[in-house]
Amino acid sequence: MSVSQAKQSYGGINGITRDDKGNQTTRYALASETGLDGPDQVLSADVDITSDANGRVRIKLDSNGLNSIMPQSIPGIFTKTAKRYPDHIALVSRPDANGKRTTYTFQEYESSVRTVAKAFLKLGLERYHSVCILGFNSPEWFIADLAAIYAGGFATGIYTTNSPEACQYCAEHSQANIIVVEDDKQLQKILQIKHNLPDLKAIVQYDGVPTDKDTLSWNNLLDIGKKESEDKLQSVLKTIGVNECCTLVYTSGTVGNPKAVMLSHDNVLHDLRMLLLALGNVLKEKSEIVISYLPLSHVAAQIIDIIANIMMATTVYFADPGALKGTLINTLSVAQPTIFLGVPRVWEKIYEKMQEKARSNGTIKTCIAKWAKAQGLSYYTNKLNGVDHKHWGYILAKWLVFDKVKAVLGFNRCQLFVTAAAPLSNDIKKYFMSLDMPLLEVYGMSESGGAQTLTSKDFMEGVGRPIPGAYTKLDNINEHGEGEVCMGGRHIFMGYLKAPEKTEEAKDKSGWLHSGDLGKFDSKGNLFITGRIKELIITSGGENVAPNNIEHAILSELPYLSNAMVIGDKRKYLTVLVTLKSDMNIETGAPLDTLNPDVLKWAQSIGSSAKTVTEVINSRDPAIYGEIDKAIKRANTQAISNAQKVQKFEILPHDFSIPTGELGPTLKLKKNVVQKMYADLIDKMYE
Repeated sequence: MSVSQAKQSYGGINGITRDDKGNQTTRYALASETGLDGPDQVLSADVDITSDANGRVRIKLDSNGLNSIMPQSIPGIFTKTAKRYPDHIALVSRPDANGKRTTYTFQEYESSVRTVAKAFLKLGLERYHSVCILGFNSPEWFIADLAAIYAGGFATGIYTTNSPEACQYCAEHSQANIIVVEDDKQLQKILQIKHNLPDLKAIVQYDGVPTDKDTLSWNNLLDIGKKESEDKLQSVLKTIGVNECCTLVYTSGTVGNPKAVMLSHDNVLHDLRMLLLALGNVLKEKSEIVISYLPLSHVAAQIIDIIANIMMATTVYFADPGALKGTLINTLSVAQPTIFLGVPRVWEKIYEKMQEKARSNGTIKTCIAKWAKAQGLSYYTNKLNGVDHKHWGYILAKWLVFDKVKAVLGFNRCQLFVTAAAPLSNDIKKYFMSLDMPLLEVYGMSESGGAQTLTSKDFMEGVGRPIPGAYTKLDNINEHGEGEVCMGGRHIFMGYLKAPEKTEEAKDKSGWLHSGDLGKFDSKGNLFITGRIKELIITSGGENVAPNNIEHAILSELPYLSNAMVIGDKRKYLTVLVTLKSDMNIETGAPLDTLNPDVLKWAQSIGSSAKTVTEVINSRDPAIYGEIDKAIKRANTQAISNAQKVQKFEILPHDFSIPTGELGPTLKLKKNVVQKMYADLIDKMYE
C-alpha cells in the first residue's frame, strides 16, 4: 500500500492552522464540535498522555506522508470493509467434533459483532469498562473483542495460562463488567474469584454448555443481542472517539503486577498502516490468508489477526489449542497461509522437526539438500549485498528442494515469514534463509502499538530499520555508541491505565516512548538491540555488562543448548546457567528429562552415554561439561573486556517452559524467577 492509496482509502489531513504569515503552527486533528459524530470523530483533548479510563489524547498530523491521513475508528474501518466485501470469507473456525469448520463472511462477521455488542449493552457494559476475554483463539474471541469496542468498552485479553489471582487482577483493574471464557477450565478460575469483582455483571462461555447456572452460553448471548434494537448501539457509537482507548494490553508482568497499556483506535490502525507501507505492495486486499494461533492477549497477534483482518479483508483460519504442542502443521496444510507470524520458539520447533526429518534421509537426499541450502544462502547473501540475480543454481534448488519443503510445511503460498516478540538466533535465521524462507524480524512493544522496526529481504541486519512514520532515536548514548531506544509517532500508546507516574516514566513530555532497550545503529541505519537497561549487570568492580550479547554468543557456539542466562550483578565475575535441549510433553508443554534426538546424537559423537539431563548432571558428564566449557571460552574471545568474560557455568535440571514457571505467556524469560529458583546453585558458583 502506497501513501497515496492510503489517503484514498482513509482520507487526508485537516486541523492545520496557520499564523498571519501563513506558517503552519498547529498540527492536530480537529475535534468534533458536538462530540456526537462518532465513531470516526476526534474528541476534544489538550494532552498527549493519559492514564484515565475516559481520557483522550491529541493526534498530531503532518502535511506529508502517512501522518497526514485522518484517523478512523475500528468500527468505521470494519463497517467499510464489510460493505465492500460482504460475501468474502473472513473467518474459518477450527474443526468441531465432527471435523466441520464454520465460516463467517464479512457481512455475517460484522453483523455478529453488532449483535454481541447489543447484548453486552443489555447486560450492563458501561462506557470505559472492560470485557475480559479468557480463552484460546476462535471466531468468538474476535467477535467479543470487537463487540466490546463497538459498545464503547475496552477489549481486554487475559492469558489462558493466568492463575485465578492473575485473572482477578486484570478484571478488577480494568473494571470488567463482562468476562467471556472459552470452557469450563477457564470458567472455574473466574467462579473462584468473582466475589472479588464488584463491577462484574455477567459471565459468558463460548465453547460447550456452562456447568454454572448463572453463566450464559454463547447462544444465550446471541439471543439477547438479537432481541435488542440498533438504537442504543448507534447512540453509543456516536459518542466514540478515535483518540480514546479501545483496547487494553496487559504486559507480561515479570516483575510485580502487569501494567495495562491503553491503545486508542488511531494507535492500532496507524501502526498497521505503517507496517503495510513498509512491506510495499506485497499484501493485497481480499487476497491474504492468516492462521490465528498465538495468544490474542499479545499486541502482535491482535494487529496481524484481528486488525489486519478488518482493514485488509484477510481470511483467518483458527488453529486448535494444541497448535504450539505440534498440531499447527494440520492447520497449515489446510489453510495454506500467505502470511505467517511466529515467535522464536515456533521457528525453533519447526527447525528441530526438520532436522529430525533430515536424519532419516539417505546419502543422496542429504547431499542434494546440502547443495540446495548452499544455493539459497548464496542467493540471499548476494541479495543483501545488492546483487539480486537468481542464478541457475538457486532456480534448480527451488524446483528440486525449496518448493517441496514449503509444500510439506503448508508454506507453498506463503509470501511473508515473520518473527516477533523476542530475539531469534542468527543460526535459525540463516537456516530458514537457506531454504528460501527469509524471516522478517519485527521489533516493537505493546506500548508502540505493535511494530516499530522491520527487516526486509534486502536488509536483514539487527532488527531492521524504522517503518515509515515510526520515529526512532537513541537517548544517553555511551562510548560504545549504544543508547536507550526511544520511539515516537501516532502509534505510541496513550498511557498506562490508573498509573500516571509509570506513564510519565515511559513517555516523556515530548512524546517519546522510552523502551528500556539498549540499542545502536549501524552505518546503513539498521537498529541493533544490545540489551535491556534494567537487565544490565553491574559487577562488584563497577563494570556495566549487557548479558544479551553474551548469551547469544554462547548459544551460537553450541546449538545443543536451548537457553543461557548470565549472572553477575554485584558479583566479582560472570557466570552462566545453561539448559540442554530436551524432549517436551506434548500435552502439557512441560520439558521432559530425555535429551532431544539431536543432543543425543551429539552426545554420542563426543563419547557420552548419557540419555537424560539427570544423568548428565549427576555424573557431571566430562564429555558434555567439557564441550560446554569450550563453547563458553570461544564466546569469551568476543568479549570487549575481561569483566565481560564468563568464568563458570552450571547445567540446570530441566529446560525453561511456561508450566515450570521460567517463561511468561509470550515465551519471554523471567530472569528474576530463575534467579530465585536456583539461588543455591548460583551461590555455589561464587563460593
